[in-house]
Order: sequence, then C-alpha cells, then structure tokens
Amino acid sequence: MTPDDYLAKAHRALASARLLLADGDREGACNRAYYAMFDAAHAALLHHQSPVNPAETRTHSGLIAAFGKHLVKSGTIAAALGRSLNHIERIRLLADYTGEPVESERASWVVEQAASFVHAIMQYKTATSATSPDQDRSIP
Repeated sequence: MTPDDYLAKAHRALASARLLLADGDREGACNRAYYAMFDAAHAALLHHQSPVNPAETRTHSGLIAAFGKHLVKSGTIAAALGRSLNHIERIRLLADYTGEPVESERASWVVEQAASFVHAIMQYKTATSATSPDQDRSIP
C-alpha cells in the first residue's frame, strides 16, 4: 500500500468515527478514531521512507514505536502528535476490551484529536511532496 492508500483509509475511519459518535456509539467512535490515526501514522512512515522492517509495523506497538523513533524523535513530526497517538491507543484499548463506558466529552475529544492528527499528517505529506516528489514509495 502507498501513503495515499493509508491516508484514504484514515479518512474513511475518521468519517466512521464521526458517524458513530453522532449515533451515540462512543466506544466505536474511539475505535475508529484510533484506526484513523494508526493508518495516518503508517502513511507518514511510508512517505518519510523510514528504514522500518515491514514486520515491525504489522503490530500496533511496533508501528507506534517506529512512528516515535523515525518521525517524532527526529523532529520531523511534533512530539504532541506522538503523545496523542499513544494516549488515544490506550483509550481505544479501554473502549474495546474493558467494557468501561467512555464519557461523551472524552469520545468527542478523541475524535477531535484523530482529526487533528490526520490533518497534520496530510499537511506534512503535502509540504514534503512539494520539495521531493519521488518520496511516495511504498514498502513491500
């Protein structure tokens, strides 16, 4: 998959999160919001051409670690985005596996964070594509 493929998935997941939130499914909204961020993070790593073993990014912890190592620690992506990805993953785990209800305000915040994250990755990709058009290579 290419960075654009992952960003398309991110946008679909974000749209789903918004629909679920509007329908009152706060846990489902948190799940889809996290996956929007997960797919956007994957797009950013591919676009950046980070030297990541594809097997590492098949797991949530592996992708998040690679995002932190190659994009956040290098200063390419703001540290706040890395923290947000980690925080939303923890909320998604609670929503998916503990049965604890997610408060409405918290679910709204999660969806807003996901929207900001996806938007920031889109801006990063657009800004760096303008200076290096051949960076859009996928990792097999």
